[in-house]
Amino acid sequence: MDATGRVMFRRSTSGLTVLAHSFGILSLILLLFWLLHYRGGLNLESDISERIFNVHPFMMFFGLIFLSGEGMMAYKTIAAEKPVQKFIHMLLHLIAICMGIIGIHAVLKFHNKENIEDFYSLHSWVGIATFSIFLLQWLVGFVLFMFPKASPGTRARALPWHICGGRALLYMAISSALTGLMEKATLLGDKYHSNQARTINFLGLSILLFGIFVDFSLVFARYV
Repeated sequence: MDATGRVMFRRSTSGLTVLAHSFGILSLILLLFWLLHYRGGLNLESDISERIFNVHPFMMFFGLIFLSGEGMMAYKTIAAEKPVQKFIHMLLHLIAICMGIIGIHAVLKFHNKENIEDFYSLHSWVGIATFSIFLLQWLVGFVLFMFPKASPGTRARALPWHICGGRALLYMAISSALTGLMEKATLLGDKYHSNQARTINFLGLSILLFGIFVDFSLVFARYV
């Protein structure tokens, strides 16, 4: 690829990254609009159980999807030295884990308050599997690539698995989010075709598009 072609390719790759950021921010806006306008807000210490539950989707999306995707792109798209990129990547994913813990606590607290069985749905199965593997991925990645750091040969062999695992986890988190949104949409009953239902649909689409463009930006960034 000549210099002109490389510049044009870099611009197109940057455009994919901008789209990823845009759909991520749009998803966050739609999620907050849904939780605040239609579901009464978020409060982990509220006496209203729905407000306790609402902490769950916000924390899980912001952590395991938005920050996870941003952390993946940071390693490839931030113009900085590799150690800086790696540190930002690991830090954002650590914050995602902390938010995931709060999100899981919120839904368990909601279930306890409402006497609902835990981990009974496909959404919960995919979700808890995603979080568990995400935590394991972070711990293994920290040991291999940060401290105490494995040998160059071991890191080289582990890197493709680490990258593929991260991409798979992002789609697992998105699948969990979409199944969770569908559960809530189904509960609307006669209001299934209401504005709230349309908000849920647009939210789900924007989350999916965020994941797709994160993936595109990562793949194309390898050739810049």
